[in-house]
Order: sequence, then C-alpha cells, then structure tokens
Amino acid sequence: MFVIIGIVTVFDYVLGGYVAMGGKLVVLWQPFEVVIIVVAAIGTVIIGNPKSVIGKLGKGFGAAAKGPKYKKDDYIELLSVQYQRFKMARSKGTLALEAHVENPDESDLFNQFPGFHEHHHAVTFICDYLRMMSLVSESPYEMADLMDEEIETHHHENYRVAAQIQTMADALPALAIVAAVLGLIKTMGSISEPPEVLGKLIGGALVGVFVAYGMVGPIAKVLGTVHEAETKYYQCMKAGMLAYLNGYAPAVCVEFARKAPESDVRPTFYEVEEAVSELPAIG
Repeated sequence: MFVIIGIVTVFDYVLGGYVAMGGKLVVLWQPFEVVIIVVAAIGTVIIGNPKSVIGKLGKGFGAAAKGPKYKKDDYIELLSVQYQRFKMARSKGTLALEAHVENPDESDLFNQFPGFHEHHHAVTFICDYLRMMSLVSESPYEMADLMDEEIETHHHENYRVAAQIQTMADALPALAIVAAVLGLIKTMGSISEPPEVLGKLIGGALVGVFVAYGMVGPIAKVLGTVHEAETKYYQCMKAGMLAYLNGYAPAVCVEFARKAPESDVRPTFYEVEEAVSELPAIG
C-alpha cells in the first residue's frame, strides 16, 4: 500500500512541479523511448539469469506492492502453532507428532491455524524439523546449523529476485543515455524544427532516469525489506524448536521464539499467553 502511495507521490509532485513551472506534459509522452529503455532493461535481466529467477520477477513486484506479509496476528498464530506442537510432544512423546507432520493437510492440529496452513513453505519447514526431532536428531547445535543453512538458502533465493530488480534499476539510466543519443540523432535530422519539437525529442532522455530512481529502484529496496521480514518469520520457528531441543517447557520455548520478530510486529508476553490459553486441549 505504501509503495503505491509513494509512486503516486513521486509522479504527482514531479509532474505537478513541472506543470507549475509552465511545462507541457505532452512533451514527456514518449512511448517509443519507454519501449527502448524499459524493454531493454528487462532484456538485460533475462540475459543474466536462469528461468527460475526470471519467473519470479513479476511476483517480486507484486510482493513489493503488498509489503511485508507477516503482521502481529500472524506471529501470534505461529507461536500458538509451536506451543501446541511442543505441548503434544511433551505430553505424548515426539512420535505422537509423526501423523501430523507426515500429512499436515489432514492434521487436526495444523487445521486449527488456517493462516499458518496457507504458507506452504513454512509448513514444510516446521514439519521437516519436527520429523527430524522425532526420528534422529537430539543435538541442538547440529539442528541449529542445519536450520541456518536452509534459512540462508531460502533468503538467498529471494534476494536474487530483489537484486535483479535493482539491476534493472541500475541499467535504466544507462539505457536512457542510449535513447538520448538516438533522440539526438533524430534531433539533428530535425534541427530546423521549432523548439517545441526539439524539446519533445530531447525529453525522451528523462524517461529512463525517472523510472529508475522514482520507481524501480525503490521497489527493489522494499522487496529486500519484505524478504528480510520473511527471514525473521523462519528464525522465529527456529528459536522455538531449538529451545524445545534444549529441554525447556512449551511456554518457555514460545517465549524464546517471541523474541525473534522485529518490535513493530512482535506480540507481547500477555498477548501470547492469552492466545495459548484459549487453545483447545490436546486430545
């Protein structure tokens, strides 16, 4: 939402100020220059990236427009998920989790939390490590290293998308110079034309710089922030599971996990306590 507001603000004040100084918007209408600059910038990204990254670019712009998707309520639900899992493992043994982690779509425990259940990768992450806890691994240190590796891999995959959008932003000004030179060539062929015609021809050079610094660059920045927030979500799961492996009670494990989110989305101790107190009893 704020991304859209920001883009509207950039266009409104830049173009509004231009008009206020007596400029004519028709001079800035440069569809062919947009084609040259923007499509060429997209081409540079296609040249340097595999299909897996290119396919995520559109989703990356969409994710940036929405902003970070994990709010306080999402963390309260995540902490409640962890509390129920740890409580079951403590009362019935870790093997009691096997049926739930092997088929989370039909698990009564997971279906209690529809918001969390929609995040497929998060469900897979927590199920994989709960399975390992029930089968083989009892070492918090080994588990921590493995979680760090997976979280880092997931973050790197997301970062590549943000980095390529930034690459596009970096390419736009340079490609604007190309368009400007082409415009200059065209201008020199129209040197006898009146100033308003020449102004329109030269105005095409502004397109790439404006799009790069006024829109694409900031979108790449906010997408990086979105991915950092998602990494925090996984670190929250990691903190809770490692605390359980170290032998802490479910309520204490959840408190360890609660410290991972950033302050603007971190629920209070009492909000989490109230949420877990309302959870149904383990059957």
